[in-house]
Amino acid sequence: MLGELLGQSIRRYPGQDCYELIEEIRAAAKADRRQESGSGQRLVNLLGKLSDDELLPVTRAFNQFLNLANLAEQYHGIRRKRGHQSDLMVESLGEVFERLKQGDVTPEELHQRVADLRIEFVLTAHPTEVARRTLIMKYDEMSDCLARLDHDDLMPAEREEIVTRLSQLVTEAWHTDEIRHERPTAVDEAKWGFAVIENSLWQALPQFLRSLDTSLQDATGKGLPLQASPIRIASWMGGDRDGNPNVIHKVTRRVFLLGRWMAADLYLRDIQALRAELSMWQASDELKAVVGDSREPYRHVLAELRERLIKTRDWAEASVNGETADASGILFENEDFTGPLELCYRSLVECGLEDIANGPLLDTIRRAHTFGLPLIRLDIRQEASRHAEAVAEMVDYLGLGDYLSWSEQERQAFLVQELQGRRPLVPRNWEPSESVAEVLATCEVVAQQTPEALGSYVISMASKPSDVLSVILLLRESGMKFPMRVVPLFETLDDLRGAPDSMSALYEVEWYREYCQGRQEVMIGYSDSSKDAGQLMAAWAQYQAQEKLTQVARQYGVHLTLFHGRGGTVGRGGGPANRAILSQPPGSVNGSFRITEQGEMIRFKFGLPRLAVQSLTLYTTAVIEATLAPPPKPEVSWRETMDWLTERSLKAYRDVVRENPDFVPYFRQVTPEQALGKLALGSRPARRKATGGVESLRAIPWIFAWTQMRLMLPSWLGSDVALEEAARDNRLPVLREMMQGWPFFRTYVDMLEMVLAKADLRIASYYEQTLLDDDQLKALGESLRTRLQGCIERLLELKEQTDLLEAEPVFAHSMRVRNPYTDPLHYLQAELLRRDRESEGKGEVPELVERALKVTMAGIAAGMRNTG
Repeated sequence: MLGELLGQSIRRYPGQDCYELIEEIRAAAKADRRQESGSGQRLVNLLGKLSDDELLPVTRAFNQFLNLANLAEQYHGIRRKRGHQSDLMVESLGEVFERLKQGDVTPEELHQRVADLRIEFVLTAHPTEVARRTLIMKYDEMSDCLARLDHDDLMPAEREEIVTRLSQLVTEAWHTDEIRHERPTAVDEAKWGFAVIENSLWQALPQFLRSLDTSLQDATGKGLPLQASPIRIASWMGGDRDGNPNVIHKVTRRVFLLGRWMAADLYLRDIQALRAELSMWQASDELKAVVGDSREPYRHVLAELRERLIKTRDWAEASVNGETADASGILFENEDFTGPLELCYRSLVECGLEDIANGPLLDTIRRAHTFGLPLIRLDIRQEASRHAEAVAEMVDYLGLGDYLSWSEQERQAFLVQELQGRRPLVPRNWEPSESVAEVLATCEVVAQQTPEALGSYVISMASKPSDVLSVILLLRESGMKFPMRVVPLFETLDDLRGAPDSMSALYEVEWYREYCQGRQEVMIGYSDSSKDAGQLMAAWAQYQAQEKLTQVARQYGVHLTLFHGRGGTVGRGGGPANRAILSQPPGSVNGSFRITEQGEMIRFKFGLPRLAVQSLTLYTTAVIEATLAPPPKPEVSWRETMDWLTERSLKAYRDVVRENPDFVPYFRQVTPEQALGKLALGSRPARRKATGGVESLRAIPWIFAWTQMRLMLPSWLGSDVALEEAARDNRLPVLREMMQGWPFFRTYVDMLEMVLAKADLRIASYYEQTLLDDDQLKALGESLRTRLQGCIERLLELKEQTDLLEAEPVFAHSMRVRNPYTDPLHYLQAELLRRDRESEGKGEVPELVERALKVTMAGIAAGMRNTG
């Protein structure tokens, strides 16, 4: 239906010729997929004849269809039809609880684990959405229209009204520029994160917690404690300064204030609604003692909260605008807000009005414990060397020596001595360098916040205890009054291998063990390890690091939370969340789990309230199950086989990516990597350094570029050789046994299959024909495509299948529906890249060519359902 409405919009406006041309291209693409003779050439000829004026409407039409296809598919995932569930519905909480009880988990243990649960989603801006916010709002309303249409009892006039609105929205989308022309700032990204809370999670979270409460009550006889907050929402938007020079302390301060402004506004709406609800006069002695002889005690309490929220909102707004703000009477500490609400709750329960207490009041209390007054917990991320530089400058100024040349033992001894002492370290009249002043200013902003406003302080490139201790010292010097979580991030293959020893050395520091109070968070980076070592080796290194980190923490009596820095794609640790969680090493998911949610994946998982409830259910059931019924440990022979496989995959991957001199020129020429910077995708630069090879490229453009031309290289290169040699060495029976008994390996193989299904040899070959002149580069391309074909054949042999995705019919169908719409965009993109590069050589690129090229990138990202 959405496709028909789009067709009508195209037919009505740009002229009949354009519509007929688009239909002809679509028919040729479908025929080409059916492999009808001559259809491929017909498609290429049609696209090759497009004039500059025709390029844009054609690319826009296919891009728009793919966005509408995503919308229809997303809605189908949550729709409810009378009498049956959608094939995309997730397993319910009650079903999982029942299965755990049958597996010898006692009701007491189940209740305790759920009550103590800590799942934290960390919203990150990179890659920011390809789709513009303007269009996302139209798509959200279209989803709403689909939901309203999905009823059997509509009157003809009601149905017509909804379809008319849908038609208007589709037409509006068709006439809206889908490309962002200016990069969002870090503050824009943060506002986008807040909008996800306002438009979806604000409503979804209490709904989900109600369902968790009911399921827990049914399974154990006790509901969720009033103050429980099993779900937390954090963010990197406006806090992640690693490699992003645009995130400075002023940005971070502004984001903290904007969060409080928006929270006050949202809670104000809740309090207004509650004042209408809670008109009762019965009250407990505890409440009467606070309100005196008020005839409407609950309204009295809520009126005071309303006044303080208005003050808070005005203070935050003025502070954001740089005006002098009156902070007297504002709500800053969480207890100032939750206390009065819980007093009302207790009073209602005591007066026998439990049904009323458990209505909207309970929802507001749950929100208050989850989001708090800051709305979102902001993470700070910075590179280890920046903190070392700051300490070194101080030490040098005080004449204590050259900190950077000290051994790790000397650094640790100095830092611990300073942390145990009481005198300030930062000299009074000292003027630090600009970069050090920025690090200290950030620490000052952080130190001014309440604990509820802060997530974790993540240190990238951390490898030594001094990396962690220096951050704690800098925070303390800035006035920090409570221990913030300081989280080392291990990303590359060497980092992952060294992580257990690094953490062991940190736990050996007695002062630190007291500081962390028996709890530690460690971040595992998926993107860079995959780019560094290839997907198979990275996955195995991550698994082993998590196993050993869990063992080391247990040895020192520390509760470990692993923070998974996953992206949307398989090459960045993405894929179905429940399978990923259930395939973690046994013991590593110990009632707590933290994960990044990135870019468009935030919209696909949390963009609509019902979708968000479904995603929260899926994650919660997986974390509870992985905690209470972890997978068995892998057999020794399986580990040896993994070592054998990854030894081969690592060498095969690095031989191409690092050792082959033709690889980087091939990558640059055959993919749109150089053109990706034209898309105003996020506030971060695409490269860590302006020059350099693959190693300097961020993980996202690296994956994005290969996805655009459908070679999907980062996700399978290396695995092809490992599987080939395993088949030759007669190891496939062992691999099948591993798939059967080891969720980690099974998940890896399934993820590889999904990526191979997205790869397309014909399209990759077309990019090479169009964009490569050098015979050596063409030869490399041909060898890579041969290897990809070999990888597909080996995988089918391993899984004993004839076709890819035999066990995933829904996903396979989704790919089939999209292909006739993505194919023309691929062929056009290759042609546009050629024109773009030729024009750049002459000095100027025609605007229509550049704009159409951007649309193809956005459209293919929509078709593949990820940017990277």
